[in-house]
Amino acid sequence: MKIKGKWGKPVNARRNFELISIYLNSAENKNKLSTQTANDLDLINVFNYIDRTNSKPGKQYLFNLLHHPITDIDALHDLDNSIEDLNMDIPGRELIEVELSRLNHPDAYFIADLFLKVHEPVLSPVVNFYIRVSPFLILATLISLIAIPNIFSVIFLVLLFAYNIVIHITNRRGISSYTQALPQMLVMHKVAVALVKSGKFGQVPEVKQSLTNLTGLKRALKFVSIESGFVNSTSQISYEIFRLFKLLFVIEPGTYSSSLTQVSKYRNDIKVVYEFIGRADTLIAIQSVRDGLPAYAKPEFTEGEERIEVTELFHPLVINCVSNSLYTTDADRGALITGSNMAGKTTFIKALGINTLLSQTIFTSCAKAYKAPLLKIQTSIKTSDNIDEQKSYFQAQASAILNILDNSAKKEEIKSLVIIDEIFRGTNTIERIAAAKSVLSYITANQNFVFVSTHDLELAELLDEDFVVYSFSESKDGRVLVFDYILKQGLLKNTNGIAILKSMGYPEPVIDEANIISERMMNKYLV
Repeated sequence: MKIKGKWGKPVNARRNFELISIYLNSAENKNKLSTQTANDLDLINVFNYIDRTNSKPGKQYLFNLLHHPITDIDALHDLDNSIEDLNMDIPGRELIEVELSRLNHPDAYFIADLFLKVHEPVLSPVVNFYIRVSPFLILATLISLIAIPNIFSVIFLVLLFAYNIVIHITNRRGISSYTQALPQMLVMHKVAVALVKSGKFGQVPEVKQSLTNLTGLKRALKFVSIESGFVNSTSQISYEIFRLFKLLFVIEPGTYSSSLTQVSKYRNDIKVVYEFIGRADTLIAIQSVRDGLPAYAKPEFTEGEERIEVTELFHPLVINCVSNSLYTTDADRGALITGSNMAGKTTFIKALGINTLLSQTIFTSCAKAYKAPLLKIQTSIKTSDNIDEQKSYFQAQASAILNILDNSAKKEEIKSLVIIDEIFRGTNTIERIAAAKSVLSYITANQNFVFVSTHDLELAELLDEDFVVYSFSESKDGRVLVFDYILKQGLLKNTNGIAILKSMGYPEPVIDEANIISERMMNKYLV
């Protein structure tokens, strides 16, 4: 019932992104979103919304996928076909979800560490030797106490246990993620076997071979196999007793020392099975997202037709978001988004960036139709002063835009979707407009798609035919501003900055003069 009840809905849960990021942070990839763009698109919140996974490896796999837009059309279609195949049989899918939920223990996050890095020995040879003989010393002492009760054997036994506790505590930090992962790795093996047997994943010869190989590792980890049973046990008392047993008999350090070679041998097989589990969980989560959206479309990716067309696109995180359509944006002609304060400029350009990302990661757009080429996504939206580095707002955004320029040159095979909010805000008007014009012309000249929000009406005149101008506006109902959040082609006809000042109680002479100057400037720059 729990699995059925959460279908198609965001899951409200606390998520540990330090652990979720383990798989993502394992290696740099040229297709990985920049930190700037991930922050600009509120990727943490986007992940929280679409994360319907049942396992910890599933969370890590989905989080990694969202940071790596796919630029291979065949790979995206293969992803979509797999989603359709897996979710066609709902009862069968729900049984798979039950299996995947067996890997929902927090320790399952550390499975990725088993193949992402080589674990070097951290225990000295002397300590390793002691760990091997310690159980026999304890057993011999217990036998001597039973045969001949004496205070010396009791003291010796207490000293052994005390030293074992010291070894466990002093080495726990260095080996904990490894020893926590081993029981979960064996659970993962069982889950993967169940998924393969379900017949929902077609031919998976590589996975089957890796599962066969890992059978040898399972035999080498007999004690860990017992522990995996306790980890998934419903009895908390029995698990705590088992943990005490591990502590007194230095089981964790012993397991660590004895299994390093074996685990290193099977690292690639662990990775294959882990990614099989993560992908399966992600495929199910994507269908749950699709079923929960008010509307969605599978993207259509074009080759040779450099044009973006979206119909009734909306921001998935904005409740009752007003949708907007865009049909006239070519690669060599950017889009300038003007508009009043709070009218929807930033929400719209974020929605475009998020939908491009979702289209190239989970093959799902929050729109009735999405048509575009495959793109890189580069943004400069959330820029702020950096006191530590003594950077002004202007310097911070200038640095972000320079990075965009460096990665959107003519030689780039995959063109970029460039989104900039309030370009070069923080410097004087003349230099801001001059710099913005030259930068935007440079980016569009290299056949990139550019969407820029601005209050600078002068930019529209300077950019002329290089940019299509859109605007968001509002109407007045008495003293109240009413926003429709609808994108309109053409330059902004209304502004609300002075209206806001008036509603706050600014003196009438200030408001009157501001309106006169504003009207004079509008007449100059409206075309």
